[in-house]
Amino acid sequence: MGSTDKAISYGSALVLSLLLLLLPLLHEAEGCDMFTGRWVEDASYPLYDPSACPFIRREFACKRNGRPDLDYPTFRWQPQGCKLARFNGVEFLEKNKGKKIMFVGDSLSLNQWQSLTCMLHSSVPNSPYNITTQGTITTFTFQEYGMELKLDRNVYLVDIVRKKIGRVLKLDSINDGHNWSEMDTLIFNTWHWWSRRGPSQPWDYIQLGSNVTKDMNRVKAFKIALGTWGKWVDTVVDTQKTRVFFQGISPSHYKGALWGEPTARSCAKQNKPLLGTSYPGGLPAEVGVLKRALGKISKPVTLLDITMLSLLRKDGHPSIYGLGGRTGNDCSHWCLSGVPDTWNEILYNYMA
Repeated sequence: MGSTDKAISYGSALVLSLLLLLLPLLHEAEGCDMFTGRWVEDASYPLYDPSACPFIRREFACKRNGRPDLDYPTFRWQPQGCKLARFNGVEFLEKNKGKKIMFVGDSLSLNQWQSLTCMLHSSVPNSPYNITTQGTITTFTFQEYGMELKLDRNVYLVDIVRKKIGRVLKLDSINDGHNWSEMDTLIFNTWHWWSRRGPSQPWDYIQLGSNVTKDMNRVKAFKIALGTWGKWVDTVVDTQKTRVFFQGISPSHYKGALWGEPTARSCAKQNKPLLGTSYPGGLPAEVGVLKRALGKISKPVTLLDITMLSLLRKDGHPSIYGLGGRTGNDCSHWCLSGVPDTWNEILYNYMA
């Protein structure tokens, strides 16, 4: 073998070695699907002890509320074709020093925001922070890093306005977008409230253009609102400065037949996840509506496609250890620590 051939051989071996070293770091951005996988037990989880975060709201504080089984936070999400980089709170804070990150949406956005505040605080427990609320916006500031982690409680993304006839949900109007400007990262979410009816429904009429109606098909209304939001992204957001995510559809667990347990009428007493890679009941229809809407947006929006991995976690909800206690049965929100920590670990992998 000549010297040139030897150089090529050594060079090829070096490239191969480097590729093998880098392979564990590959994630969705390089072609690996972070959302197809399974839950595995991992003694190094959860990422934090929720008792170290006194600001966690009662509805998510399952351990503090007396939940006796404590296996649910010890599962780690393992994608099929790659390994998620473990969340590093100090690194996240350093990379986002002086920046503003905002969650916009309903109580599932609150759930994820609270998770991230605790993941970060537990990483720097002696670092000062403060929490302020102005109108619909709550800001958790890590003072040492000048980083603001914000939450805007806006459950439909489109506007609700008061008129003489009452409260009107305007499917083609977004006037609150000024609240979302000047952010470095935005994570949006909506769906949870679209099926609300009765006293908890916060509007009396729906308006589209000049047409005002008492009600309409809720999935259709959701689709129209997503289209309005998508146009807002394309028109207003400078994605060279602001990265945009959509949280995805967070599922509920009230029908045991959907996960192969017909006698279960809720998530009560569920203490183990489904250990496969698919959910017997399949994905809810609104996931397809969301993906089609995102596909029509010209500017880059990253979907945190957390539905399937969350469907597998029938054990992750507060149930009777949430806000309502034994008189309630919350199978929509999530215990902290718990499933939303994985949503944020995936977000961290995208933002790394």
